[in-house]
Amino acid sequence: MAQLLDGVILLDPTGVILSVNGAALAMHGVREAADLGATAEEYAERFTMWSEDHHPLKRREYPLFRLLAGEPLPDMVVEVAPAGDNEARWVHQVRDVTMDVDDGEPDFLALVLSDVSKRYDAEARFKAMFQANPAPALVVRSRDLRVVQANPGFLSLTQFTSEQLVGRTLFGLDLLGGEAKAPAIRQSIEAGEVVPQTDAELLVADGGRRLVVFAGQPIDVTDDDALLLTFADLEPRRQAEQALAASEQHLQAVFDMAPVAMAITRGDDGRITGINGAFRELTGHDADALNHKIDQLGLWNDVDERAAAEAAIKQQGSVRGVTAKLSSKSGSPVECLISAETIHVHHAPCVLWVFQDVTDRRRSEAQLGEAIDEVLRDASWLSRSILDKLATLRRPASHSVPVDLTSREREILELICDDLDDATIADRLAISRHTVRNHVARLYAKIGTNRRSGAVIWGRERGMGRKRE
Repeated sequence: MAQLLDGVILLDPTGVILSVNGAALAMHGVREAADLGATAEEYAERFTMWSEDHHPLKRREYPLFRLLAGEPLPDMVVEVAPAGDNEARWVHQVRDVTMDVDDGEPDFLALVLSDVSKRYDAEARFKAMFQANPAPALVVRSRDLRVVQANPGFLSLTQFTSEQLVGRTLFGLDLLGGEAKAPAIRQSIEAGEVVPQTDAELLVADGGRRLVVFAGQPIDVTDDDALLLTFADLEPRRQAEQALAASEQHLQAVFDMAPVAMAITRGDDGRITGINGAFRELTGHDADALNHKIDQLGLWNDVDERAAAEAAIKQQGSVRGVTAKLSSKSGSPVECLISAETIHVHHAPCVLWVFQDVTDRRRSEAQLGEAIDEVLRDASWLSRSILDKLATLRRPASHSVPVDLTSREREILELICDDLDDATIADRLAISRHTVRNHVARLYAKIGTNRRSGAVIWGRERGMGRKRE
């Protein structure tokens, strides 16, 4: 007994403790056999016991008393502490041995103890960590691949209940689909070996599948050898990728069908990666434009204009409404308003170019301007309101809001455009200089200027004064 690593408590059938080895004393935290008590009754007074799941044991349920009652102890596990302590200090795995010398009633009874405290501490820590871990996880018994535990993260991910999983086999449930069904992965799981990270289609309670990545690791902190399977949910990423792909398809359709010419260039080298139908129609370039730089197509008549636009994009990320003269593939001149914006296509920086053809509009504007100039050369037969409108068309004012001048304000503005000062205007109209200044102030506010020269320009552009241009 002294040499055994297991603890041994030897007693006779009456409950008297006859002998205790050193291992058994150490498992109870005492040095002398007398500290355990002389009998089973005294032992029960000095130590408190709980079951494996920490339910208090009644005295008749103590291993010593079950041994005396002739009940078998098939590797019974108990938690032990000195009487008065509320927390277990040791965990013992106990079994019984009976001895007799004449094949009759037992002459001696022995309780054999194994200290499994460290193992149970490790299991308790693992259980706490397993339950608290937000990552979905399963514990699968190696010998039959039955689910032993499922943590809250796994139950939340799949919406299964613990009762629906525990006790059922991993492959019987068909939990793992997709790549996890590959023979090599299944073989590793069945052998209880390390399973590298693998994508799988995980079964959920409603019968659907979620994309996950899982891995397996053998563990020995449970009663049986087991495999810990941990999962990471990839379904949100897959949905995001699908949404992104759908969005890119929609944007591609908008790009192709846009009535305005567009081109996409790579941000690193400026090579064209895409053009739409309007760009082909405007420039005459088709597939030959792809993988070329815009400057290689000879679109810009003025190289400096192109360089300025590209520099602005690098500094600001975009340009808006830049006027440029381009040439189509056939050499025809094209006047454009060019805008550009930095975007990302398939996670790579690119530039979206928009070319708005204003050739016809500019030609019409020039023709209209010439016609107005011709009319204004002899405007004596036109009314004042028509002159105002023609002047505005020829040289649009910075303020698009109509200006409503009173007859007196218009009269004073006419004289201002004739270069008369306030005193002369006051004499001409027979009013005070103070009144003239008040009219001039209101006049300035209406036409958006604060200087006399600005009022003269504004009025003469509208045909006021005798000194018309």
